[in-house]
Amino acid sequence: MTKNATEFSPVGKYADVLSDRWFKRIFGWAPAKRLMQLFLSELIPERDIADISFGPQEHINPIDEGKDIRLDVQCTDSNGDLFLVEVQVADQDSFYDRAVFNSSMVIQEQLPPGSTVWDFGPIYFIGIMNFSRHIGSGQVLFRYALRENTSGELMTDSIQYIFLELPNCVNAFTPSATPVDNLCYVLRNLSTFTERPEGLEGELYDLLFSSTEISKFAPKERKEYYKDMTTKKDIANQITFAHNKGIKEEREAVAKKMLEDGVSIPVICKYTDLSQQQVEALK
Repeated sequence: MTKNATEFSPVGKYADVLSDRWFKRIFGWAPAKRLMQLFLSELIPERDIADISFGPQEHINPIDEGKDIRLDVQCTDSNGDLFLVEVQVADQDSFYDRAVFNSSMVIQEQLPPGSTVWDFGPIYFIGIMNFSRHIGSGQVLFRYALRENTSGELMTDSIQYIFLELPNCVNAFTPSATPVDNLCYVLRNLSTFTERPEGLEGELYDLLFSSTEISKFAPKERKEYYKDMTTKKDIANQITFAHNKGIKEEREAVAKKMLEDGVSIPVICKYTDLSQQQVEALK
């Protein structure tokens, strides 16, 4: 009898947290309050984040037919400061613009309609990016604020942006590694670990590895996770297939032009990586 995809494990020991649903499951609900608090403290050590509470992830645009937003996690600390966390796996040109849009909507929601008192708590937008905008850089943590271009004078500290570029964690577990280097490496590779790597000590990692151990999920939740990961793998395979097909079609188009120009088949094979049989089929 063939097993259903949700009746066996296509995954490793620990859950993949780089997806909206499972990041929320690990970091964004009441039992994860302490884990999220420690995570934020690691990124913003200058802040004393004594406690947090989770807020709504969905925000309705006050403008009719305007675009609503749904964040992965929103939480508030004991001072009333807001932390908006969004996970993004695939690169997109508008990611920074979307961060500004999302944070601006949350600012508007803090002010009553028609308010003339600009009293809203500071907002931190934290983007966890499984892609790099600074390719080749060993820097994983990037901070942005509103500043004057020449002097660098801070205009306001009411809104700040923090981005983690996970692929840049090339210094992880080296003598020059920062705690954030190691944390980014873990977030990116967690689902590939068979055991907790040595050197990852402390309450943050105790909670992270405990909460992501798939065997500790409830049976229904474990099946849902297996199904999601199987779907994710299928989609990745489809993207790879489409990419490879596109490359093959480009090579065949080049080979056809070379044939029309009288270039010999061995030379065409050399410069297109097509086989002799493939090139001859294009004649």
